[in-house]
Amino acid sequence: MKIDRLILATSNAGKLREYRRLAPNSTIALEVMPEFADFPAFDEAAPTFAENAAGKALHYSRFAKGVVLAEDSGLVVPALNDAPGVRSARYAGESATDADRVHKLLTEMSGLSAQARAAKFVCVTALACRGRAIAIVSDDVHGSIALEPRGTNGFGYDPVFFVPEIGKTFAEATAEEKDRLSHRGKAFRKLVAFLESGDIGKPPSREA
Repeated sequence: MKIDRLILATSNAGKLREYRRLAPNSTIALEVMPEFADFPAFDEAAPTFAENAAGKALHYSRFAKGVVLAEDSGLVVPALNDAPGVRSARYAGESATDADRVHKLLTEMSGLSAQARAAKFVCVTALACRGRAIAIVSDDVHGSIALEPRGTNGFGYDPVFFVPEIGKTFAEATAEEKDRLSHRGKAFRKLVAFLESGDIGKPPSREA
């Protein structure tokens, strides 16, 4: 089974541009889902990233003619019992801004040692076609939570997610640096490699 086209479970053109940028040499065509906003929304209420990603892919694949890609991602801080986790976007309330979520996170981590500030971003990407799951791939990027926001790029928790490999937060990183190191970029490139291999009947590699 060869897959050469993916439909993103979104109507966001910016998300489409981001995915195309993450794997610029891929031969797989990407497009947003037509009339996405007209379909019943999927409630991402499961306790794990994998369940949310798979559920979302399966849900929207029932309305699409082709293979649908969906993801769930978020920030995991072991010292906070893995919060914000799957509730990363709702950590400070349904209508909270990125600044609100960052402020809550820093408040919750106030006084913690450098070691206790360890964190990681996790991304799980799932594919489904007509209500049947095809693949689920995950990856992550490890770092720590800075004492205060730094940088103006990115979004979400990027201003406080410090990456030792580049010595800066994701909000201070260039787009190229973030694409290379991010959880979403790593997971998507792993998925693309799996699809382009043509071995759809075999499990994807677990290597980062």
